[in-house]
Amino acid sequence: MIIIKNKVAIEKMRTAGQLLAEVFAEIPSFLEEGKNTAEIDLFVEQKMLQKGLKPECKGYGGYRHATLISPNDVVVHGIPSKNIILKNGDFVKIDVVGAYRGYCADMARYYFIGNVPPIAQKLAEVAQRALDEAIGNIGPGVKLSDVSSRIQKIVEGEGFGVVRDFAGHGIGKRIHEEPDVPNYATGVAGPLLREGMTLAIEPMITQGDYKVLVLDDGWTVKTADGGLAAHVEDTIAITSHGAEVFTRLY
Repeated sequence: MIIIKNKVAIEKMRTAGQLLAEVFAEIPSFLEEGKNTAEIDLFVEQKMLQKGLKPECKGYGGYRHATLISPNDVVVHGIPSKNIILKNGDFVKIDVVGAYRGYCADMARYYFIGNVPPIAQKLAEVAQRALDEAIGNIGPGVKLSDVSSRIQKIVEGEGFGVVRDFAGHGIGKRIHEEPDVPNYATGVAGPLLREGMTLAIEPMITQGDYKVLVLDDGWTVKTADGGLAAHVEDTIAITSHGAEVFTRLY
């Protein structure tokens, strides 16, 4: 069942999104060659707690960290580790869910460590453009399938792959609510968007083939062919005039 949010819920999600965006604004100053991803996770968690955000990923399905940090060929769900040390040329994606007074906001951004290859820059730019254009065309009465198709068209038009095994999602009191928001056309029209719906839109795209594999840790998702992957995400609400993006600073 798709949960339509009232004004109180929307305001809590808005606050969660803005506080989370403030945390993300501090991340670039901390990222540098030689840092390990466990250090980054701790930094983000401390900033979240200082702002009154609950790290919602921690404890979810037994997960033990506040963030998901995915370098290079890791698409999503990379586990922070002291053994994963940032180096020049790394293309890193950080995904975090923060909750404020029981309501969640979900956000992912990418970062370049030193001098990354041009293909990483291009992949990141296309993922961001797909997200921006999808959000820009959202509003009441729009078919969810049209959002998915737009993302796919942009990504595949640039010669990149669109991950099939994972999708965006509804969000609210829980991280994952209905509906799923695929990044490709599934052949199913899906629901019409309605005012008060809240969604996490998150293109996950690959340099080469779209196929992925999940490692034995049960979390880490990598490209099957070893190519680079990009991921970016925002939490939005459907309003009478379009989409309000909670996870970008106003």
